[in-house]
Amino acid sequence: MRIKNVTVLGAGLMGNGLAQVFAKNENLNVTLRSRKLRDDPRAPIEKNLDMLLEKNAISKEEKAGILSRISFSDDTNAAVSDADFIIECVPEIMEIKQDLFRDLEPICKRDAIFATNTSVMSITEIALKCENKERVVGTHFWNPPYLIPLVEVVKAEGTSADVMDITMDLMRDVGKKPVRCQKDVPGFIANRLQHAIWREALSIVEKGIADAATVDEALRYGPGLRWPILGILENADMIGLDLSLNIQSYIVKYLEDSHEPSKLLRDLVAKGDLGFKTGKGYQSWTPEQIEASNRRLREYLIEATKG
Repeated sequence: MRIKNVTVLGAGLMGNGLAQVFAKNENLNVTLRSRKLRDDPRAPIEKNLDMLLEKNAISKEEKAGILSRISFSDDTNAAVSDADFIIECVPEIMEIKQDLFRDLEPICKRDAIFATNTSVMSITEIALKCENKERVVGTHFWNPPYLIPLVEVVKAEGTSADVMDITMDLMRDVGKKPVRCQKDVPGFIANRLQHAIWREALSIVEKGIADAATVDEALRYGPGLRWPILGILENADMIGLDLSLNIQSYIVKYLEDSHEPSKLLRDLVAKGDLGFKTGKGYQSWTPEQIEASNRRLREYLIEATKG
């Protein structure tokens, strides 16, 4: 099956980014469906492209080409009727996702692939109300999707091998680095790793070992610095599994193993300290610091992935 027409459902932060990702490929036509179109629906995508242009990561011609391959619609039937690949970016509410895919089946091609961009939910459960469960697959992009290469392609219980292979190929065709998640488990691969680190980071703060800023500095200038080129299991092979076993035998009993959310996190949320949203979370943030953090991340990702 050749993918030619891609439809993105939901024009929020991720949806706009995904439309941009797929439209980078000159062989794809992309439709971005929104419940309510903005006065200028291209504006969020154009803002992303302008930053890439400013950093010489794309040319003016490439920007124009990407925008020319994206159409916008508030009509679901029209947006999906000719789609070969449909990816949803609707709210992370199970019933909404289930009902969306159920309602799409009668108005789509019989072989159209249904992809969900959920970050943690069960793909098998999302497909529950579909008649053809073979066509449903997980495609977890990371934010911002037009900059971070990783896409976790997740096999649900019913996902066919062909759908997995076609989806993996499509992700490569749009310049992504897809990884195959063979079991539909909560959090898939990378989020499970990320949350294990978060759990330990919060435990370190709660126990007074170090404050939040120090934890971040330790990761940023220590192990985090080598992770882009040296995976943690490759690192274990590098140092020797005998040494790795000796280290694990000593340290694992001291690591956090709570199965409940951090008390520190629960207390902050209860107080209304939500991070960038409110200007205070694990640390305090001014509007200028928030803007600088967001821009610093994007500039780094542009340099790391485009340069």
